[in-house]
Amino acid sequence: MAFTHRIAALAAVVAIPLGIAATSFALTDQPKSPEVPPRVELDSGSPTPTPTRPAPTPSDEVVSRPPVTDGPASDDDDDAPDDDLGEPGDDG
Repeated sequence: MAFTHRIAALAAVVAIPLGIAATSFALTDQPKSPEVPPRVELDSGSPTPTPTRPAPTPSDEVVSRPPVTDGPASDDDDDAPDDDLGEPGDDG
C-alpha cells in the first residue's frame, strides 16, 4: 500500500504541472500576423527646398595665428602692485 501512495504522489507531481501548462497553452490567444497595407501612398505636397549650408560652428572657423616677435611679450594684467598710482607694494 505504501508503494501505491508513492506512485500516486509521483503521478501528482508530474501530472499537475503538465495539466496547468496544457490549460495555459490552450487558453492563450495566438498572435495575428501583422497586416501590411496593399499600397503605400506618400504625401503629394510640394517638395521641400534643399537645405542651405548652415553657418560654421566655432570649431569650424579658421583663426589666424598671432605674429611672432623676437622680444618678450608685454603682460599688462593689472596684477602687479606697481601698476597702481601709488608706490610699489602700496595697496592704496
